[in-house]
Amino acid sequence: MYTLKTVTTKKESRHFTKFPNDLYNDVKPYTTTLSLDEEFNFNPQKNPVLEYCDTIRFLVYDNKKVVGRIAGIINRKWNEEFNGKTARFSRIDMIDDIKVTKMLIDSITKWAKEKGMDTLIGPIGFTDLDRQGMLVDGFEEMNMFITIYNHPYYKEHLEKLGFIKDADWIEKRITVPGEVPDKVKRGAEIARRRFGFKLQKIKKRKEISKYVYEAFDMYNIAFKNLYGFLALPKDVIDYYVSMFITMVRLDYLWFVLDKDDKVASFALVMPSLSRSMKLSKGKLFPFGWYRILKDFRTNEVVDLWFIAVDPKYQGQGLVALFWEDAIKLFNKKGVKFAETGPELENNAHMVNMWKDYDHRTHKRRRCYTKKI
Repeated sequence: MYTLKTVTTKKESRHFTKFPNDLYNDVKPYTTTLSLDEEFNFNPQKNPVLEYCDTIRFLVYDNKKVVGRIAGIINRKWNEEFNGKTARFSRIDMIDDIKVTKMLIDSITKWAKEKGMDTLIGPIGFTDLDRQGMLVDGFEEMNMFITIYNHPYYKEHLEKLGFIKDADWIEKRITVPGEVPDKVKRGAEIARRRFGFKLQKIKKRKEISKYVYEAFDMYNIAFKNLYGFLALPKDVIDYYVSMFITMVRLDYLWFVLDKDDKVASFALVMPSLSRSMKLSKGKLFPFGWYRILKDFRTNEVVDLWFIAVDPKYQGQGLVALFWEDAIKLFNKKGVKFAETGPELENNAHMVNMWKDYDHRTHKRRRCYTKKI
């Protein structure tokens, strides 16, 4: 017999975080996230997003064994800005029993309606930097450290419960060319000579703060019209920067400055951490850091975490400026493939960015919606 429980204790919180690792223990493409980061995400003393987001977590047990989990989120700022009454579900995982899925969805629906909401969407997180989008195609592909993995039956369960597509993201695997293509060289030269842009690489971690806030101000402008997006305030930016700053490889961080030395674009790439995170089950200790450092040193796959361009500079060669340097670096380090993060299928600029490269679209993920 299944029982539903609201997460209220540290032990239950650990059960909530650990459950997908148990569920997918023998599934090769699954990669976990950092357990500590997940615990922080739901801690009001750690995560400033919770100042304007209401959240709740539920677990479903079969006797003492966890068989399902789900989180509910109401982003009050987003609802105010877009005049909505929308609740989000996130971190949904469950065994292949639609009874469990229904219990999870019903729990969030009841909570959301009590809060005055009339629409439920998901899976989508607190911010655009959180994991979002249920995998609906590409289940055999290794997932990125920053994305969701799930079984095919998740989609079937949600659709049986009346959910429909609200937005889709696609992901690509790009073969890194052996040399910089002429088109990229020309684009980079135009960016430098005609428009006065320059590439800025940094050598010391403390220098990140010189550019990061300008970069995120630009990020807020560049992504403001994308699905589910809400501009990040400074304290939330601080939270994410502190979360990842020790992991960032400085040679894989690019800023493009305009003629006034203002950030016009930035890109962040990471060596793929899928293998090390999977082996360490989301824990940094005792061996997690060692495995991460090993992936940093030798890795033929990189993940493209961010590529953001100030909209007023679109079409002026900024991506070519970054990509010219990146291709040289990837070849030097033996990188053969680059994985894009999720890109909205209707974001023509991002979708067309890779059309001149050898690539394959290998994953699709979806955010669902339902009136409640």
